[in-house]
Parts: sequence; C-alpha cells; structure tokens
Amino acid sequence: MSKNQEAVEEHRDTEALLAVLDAADQMPSATRLRARSYELLSLVPDSTVPDSTVPGSTIVDVGCGAGRAVAELAERGVHAVGVDPSPRMLAAARERWPEAEFLEAGAEDLPFADASVRGYRADKVFHVLQEPGRAVAEARRILCPGGRIVLVGQDWDAIMIDSDDAALTRTIVHARADLLGTPRAGRQYRSLLLAGGFDDVTVEVHTSVFTDPAMLSLLARLAEPACAGGAVGRDQADEWLAEQRRRAEAGRFLVAIPFFVASASA
Repeated sequence: MSKNQEAVEEHRDTEALLAVLDAADQMPSATRLRARSYELLSLVPDSTVPDSTVPGSTIVDVGCGAGRAVAELAERGVHAVGVDPSPRMLAAARERWPEAEFLEAGAEDLPFADASVRGYRADKVFHVLQEPGRAVAEARRILCPGGRIVLVGQDWDAIMIDSDDAALTRTIVHARADLLGTPRAGRQYRSLLLAGGFDDVTVEVHTSVFTDPAMLSLLARLAEPACAGGAVGRDQADEWLAEQRRRAEAGRFLVAIPFFVASASA
C-alpha cells in the first residue's frame, strides 16, 4: 500500500471512529457520565484546596479525542487543556473548538511541569495503554497536592449484547477485548490508583444501555477485528451482524456497557 493510500485509510478510520464516538457521546447516559466525572474533579469551591476554581487552575483531559469534554469544562469556567497522541483527532478538536487549547502527547509523557495542574481526567483511554501504571505515575507527577484524578472507562470484557447466539457473542466480545492493551483496565482502576500513591480512592460503576441503531457501527468494530484475528469465521461474523441489523430494524437492539468511574486525590 502506498503512503497516499495509507493516509486515506487512516483518515477514513479516524472519521469512522469519530462517528462512533459522536453517536455514543450524545446519548443521555454518556452526558450524565461526563457530568459525573466533572463533579468528581471537585470543580466546586473546596476549603481544603485553596483557589480550586480560579483561572489558571488547569484541568488536563488526557486522550481528549475530538475535545468535547474540554469544551464542556470551559463552559463551567474551568481552564481545561486537551491532550491526545493522534494528530488527526487533534485536528478535529481544533476545528470544532477553536478557542480551546490542545496539545499532542501520550498519557505516559505529558507536557506539564511537576505539581502544576489541579485536575487530571482520562475517559476511555487506559484500555489502549500497554502500561497503565506509567500513565498513573505521570498523572501523580503533574498533579499538585490535593489535586484530583478521575478515570472513566468501559470494561471491554464485560460488554453485554442481546443476541440469539450467546456463545458466538461471547467469543466476539472476548476476542475483540484481547486485542486491546488493557481491556479490563476499568476494573483495575482502584488498584492502579492505590499503587500510584493516591488517597481517598472511590469507584463507581455506571451501566450505559444503548438501543439506538446508530450504535450498530460499534458492533461492526467488535466483529471485524475478531474475524480478522481468526476467532470467528467470515460467515459467522456476517450472520451475527445481520442478526443485529434485523434486531435494530425491529426495535429489539440492545447493548449494555459497564463504565467504571474512579476518583482519588494526590
């Protein structure tokens, strides 16, 4: 494949991923989950953390994607900076939110001085990291004393999908999970934060239920890699997706995803 073709494919993949993320982000459950993550950052005045909401008390949104959370935090009067390793995602973020600040960096190497930020947020990030412990250590480094960390993410090994073929569904879900860096990162948040030296660690689980046919594209992003990896045959994947399309047309489509929300203080 030529470099030009690779660029076209990468652009197409980014656009497809953005479409999935946009559809998911606009669900009421996702809106509530983001709002909860902002609450846990302690954005309200806190007598134990002086000047916790004054301008310059930076909140870093790691793995910011197209920047929705950065924009929503700014609407709350917070100085937020989005960080993402993908130039294409950052280009989309800057186009959508030209007033916001975005930086290119990975979670393991953030462009901030020691103890220089008030809050750290990472949403749907840790499951793609090979060494999430390094990201937690980096978060601890940049947070000031009393600063807050909030981690949000789905457990890829626990996605529930209504299907006529439970065994095949289980195979597809687990096969897709096994291709990720840390697919069960959500259930590991508490241990990661405690090992990273954080205090006051709390964990919540919010299950998001999706019945909108717009989320069919998510199932394709489960089935295709599972098929490419040899866990299921092409015919099996096609029939499974066809069944899900029939369910969507009949109003019988359902996907439930548990999201872990962990918070702690530095």
